[in-house]
Amino acid sequence: MPEAPEVKKVKKLTLVHKLILSYVFIAFFGMAATASSIIGLRELNGIVRDIARNDFAFIKATETLRDSLHSQERNAAKYSVLKSPELREIYERRKQEFLTRIEIINKMGSPHLLDDLARSYAEFSARADDLFEGRSKDIQPLKTAAVRVEAAIDRFYGIRQAILNAKLENADRERETTALWTLILSFAGFLSALCVMVLFAIYISSSIRKLKLATRSIAEGDFDCDPCIPAGDEIGDLAQDFRKMGARLKVLEQMSLDASPLTRLPGNIAIERVLTKKLQSGETFAVCYADLDNFKAYSDRYGYIRGSDLIKMTGEVIYQAVQQNADENAFVGHIGGDDFVMIISSADVEKVCEAVIRSFTEKVPEFYTPEDLARGCIEGEDRYGVKRVFPIMTISIAVVMCQQGEYDSAVKIAKTAAEIKEYAKGAAGSNYFIDRRKKAR
Repeated sequence: MPEAPEVKKVKKLTLVHKLILSYVFIAFFGMAATASSIIGLRELNGIVRDIARNDFAFIKATETLRDSLHSQERNAAKYSVLKSPELREIYERRKQEFLTRIEIINKMGSPHLLDDLARSYAEFSARADDLFEGRSKDIQPLKTAAVRVEAAIDRFYGIRQAILNAKLENADRERETTALWTLILSFAGFLSALCVMVLFAIYISSSIRKLKLATRSIAEGDFDCDPCIPAGDEIGDLAQDFRKMGARLKVLEQMSLDASPLTRLPGNIAIERVLTKKLQSGETFAVCYADLDNFKAYSDRYGYIRGSDLIKMTGEVIYQAVQQNADENAFVGHIGGDDFVMIISSADVEKVCEAVIRSFTEKVPEFYTPEDLARGCIEGEDRYGVKRVFPIMTISIAVVMCQQGEYDSAVKIAKTAAEIKEYAKGAAGSNYFIDRRKKAR
């Protein structure tokens, strides 16, 4: 049978592309407005360029001159008292900066404006040299000369400011003329753009209303809600994300329902999901199965409620130990009863297990009467109905090291852990046993 010809899917337009197509016909009005304003803008641009290249540079240079002068005056005055060579070095650097700015201004074409400034600064430099060479200790002449230099700078600044103001007035006139003609020619384009904006506002408002209804439905528990917005643009992509979010929330709700009502730790569904994900990723990790020793005898003696409190305490101890001693990817689950699981990095096994045992050993005496603690044991029946003496409860942890390729399912990991747990529970006291046969490297 001949293969059917491949049908190429036409890529739908995004909101940006739709806007571009909608505004194509408006471009005519914009081009007309632009063409009418080019002449005025060219003239205005010439004025602005002249201001930027010359007047602003003059003003900036003038401000630098004033700052440099003040610095020179301060350092010369300080030198007359402290005699520090560093102050003179600073003075010389600022003096060179001052002279460099004078040369720049001179190259800009205003040498006639600098004559008064040059004479005043020469007098200032002479007074500063008197202080540095020790010919004088009085700083008043220096201050007087500095005042004259600053006055010369102000006069120079005022002249350039007047020139700048004249140019700015001319630029304002050009701007007003250009703006007037541009406004007239752009008015038709504005009306067209307004129509386009209204149409898009209706479309976006409708889409947002659908998304709002979808959000409300998800909040009420309908995780299968579909906003019914076609894909293709950004809003369509957002609607698709809403559908994915609903599916994810549905999974999370199932995990929440699976969580233990006593410890609020994730249950078997979540545990299997995490193990499967770890196995598929191929990373090395450790699975720690924690089990309370002689819990049945304790529950028989102290009752279900007290036993539930002890299980809750155990869950808190394990959770806190993992939080404080493992990385952020660690996981704690409650299989059920007095069985817990920790999925952690192989490098964190020993410190996590030791923290669990240490904390559990500290807290478990709180759940016994003083008499039982004094005896160090309780009497009860084992699972076969035989009366025995049971020591104070301990915790055993079986650790399975999982490397890439060793296990292909959570069931096999659980089977290995059951074997290891027999070794751990066979030893006296709280302890943990690591499967050294498959120790992670």
